[in-house]
Amino acid sequence: MRSLTLACRATQVVDLFPTVSPEIVVREARLEDCWEVAETHCSSFFPEYSFPLDFVLRVDRLVGMLSGFSIPPGCRRTCLVAVIGGSVGDTFLFGTEDFKIGGFDGKFSLNKGYVTGILTIDTVADFLPRKGPLRQRRTGIAYISNVAVRERFRRKGIAKRLIAKAEAQAKSWGCRAVALHCDLNNPGATKLYKDQGFRCINVPEGANWPQPKTAPNVKFNFMMKLLNTPSTTA
Repeated sequence: MRSLTLACRATQVVDLFPTVSPEIVVREARLEDCWEVAETHCSSFFPEYSFPLDFVLRVDRLVGMLSGFSIPPGCRRTCLVAVIGGSVGDTFLFGTEDFKIGGFDGKFSLNKGYVTGILTIDTVADFLPRKGPLRQRRTGIAYISNVAVRERFRRKGIAKRLIAKAEAQAKSWGCRAVALHCDLNNPGATKLYKDQGFRCINVPEGANWPQPKTAPNVKFNFMMKLLNTPSTTA
């Protein structure tokens, strides 16, 4: 008989403990989520890769995430995760919010759950058109990227939950809008974003707007959504 310990791999946690907490909880990613975040990212965007290349890719992604703490002054970056099988509240939580690495919270939980979806949101503005002759970074617009849901958990509203949480995060940062790039060859994703209120922005002819660094033949829709931020009174 195989040891139960050997069976407790990350990809089997939900099967082994299906009744712990079936509710999907969207929260800020913690350091303990790093490997599952890398695994979700790679299995979603590079499903054709097999061992050992897929393992190398996951390690590369993990290193990239943990080294991504260097961002311009005044900018923010957060990785959000949708988890299942963890505690809804933050009972049994250790660590501090003041310690972060690469957009990951430095807190740890005894019941962290299983990562089913991921999303990154930032105000770095690397993929937003620069403004003015000095090509300054745009402010007040949060950028969403790396939206991915594990295949077995798709069509359950997880991506919508992640986007809603990202919009709330952007509002808390004082942003007036959120933007993203969507693969033109992914009509399902385009419909998802449009249903959430995003609209395609026409790129001016001849304009050299930045795009995500992917395969050279991939083309994107640039999409944006205005946020209903609370009005302030003097």
